[in-house]
Amino acid sequence: MISDKELKELVFGLADSIKEMGKRHDEDFEKLRKQIEKTDEQLKKTDEQLKKTDEQLKKTDEQLKKTDEQLKKTDEQLNKTDKKLDRIAKLVGAISNNQGDVAEEYFVNSLRNRLDDFLGMSFDILQRNFIIQAKKGFSEEYDILLVNGSVAVVIEVKYKAHLNDVKKLPRKIEVLKSSPLYKNYKIYAGIAAFHISSDAKNEALKRGYFVLERKGDIIETSSSKLKVS
Repeated sequence: MISDKELKELVFGLADSIKEMGKRHDEDFEKLRKQIEKTDEQLKKTDEQLKKTDEQLKKTDEQLKKTDEQLKKTDEQLNKTDKKLDRIAKLVGAISNNQGDVAEEYFVNSLRNRLDDFLGMSFDILQRNFIIQAKKGFSEEYDILLVNGSVAVVIEVKYKAHLNDVKKLPRKIEVLKSSPLYKNYKIYAGIAAFHISSDAKNEALKRGYFVLERKGDIIETSSSKLKVS
């Protein structure tokens, strides 16, 4: 049998164990409570962040709508600008073509009166806007071509002549030479213009071409040593 002393010790031991368990339970409960509080705080912060995010998204949507409206207005303005530029380009092109036609008409009419004596030679034919289709598949147009039985003269007509216009003449001469009709002809070439830049004129004379310039109602002819091709 258990003595009174042993029974007391057993009871006291159980009581101590129960107290210890209670303390641990209280500690665990306190920890759990604190964790729940922290979780609640985090959830509140998350809710606040979500609200802010929603507000930012709404603002972003509004900004995007405004941007779309601005882009639409910009597109409309660009379309209007493109149309204006097209009109200007057509107008400039028409003016340029008209100036070229005026220059060509002037030199054609003037040279018709000089067929008996041009560059110290006499010519039988003046051909205007003469086109040669080369074997290689490309073509070349000649503003004015003067022809007699053995000589052909290539004249490139411009309202305003530049250096690049002079550089086109070798190809025109080459294509004309490749034609069976003119392969045995002596070929001269030159530039005719109402206005010609000094570098273009100097380069033309340097290459052995002649230069025709309008000076009032007459044509002034400039040449040094003419090149025969």
